[in-house]
Amino acid sequence: MLREFFQDEAGFIVSAELVLIATILVIGLIVGLSSIQHAVVAELNDVGDAIGNVNQSYWYTGFSAEKSYGHGRALKAYTRGSSFNDTVDDCDNDQCDISCDVPVNEGPKRRRR
Repeated sequence: MLREFFQDEAGFIVSAELVLIATILVIGLIVGLSSIQHAVVAELNDVGDAIGNVNQSYWYTGFSAEKSYGHGRALKAYTRGSSFNDTVDDCDNDQCDISCDVPVNEGPKRRRR
């Protein structure tokens, strides 16, 4: 039985085909996942641009109330108004690109004394 097992070549072609198919599938998966990665990065960049384009400026007016008593009037409550003007930040409107720089060789090492 052991001799028949070692001399049997019936499954050799099927195994080679499966290795070839598995290799092609893995290569296809790598390419597909790379495409998905680029699409996700592009969408997140769009979301970041949309958040950067939101104008955060605001203002509100003050409030005052007077109380009348007898022959005069007195200030009962008072709050001041406020405002904030949003200015352009460093990375608003897609001014910043997240990318990799080209490789740079290291300089010569210096000796420490």
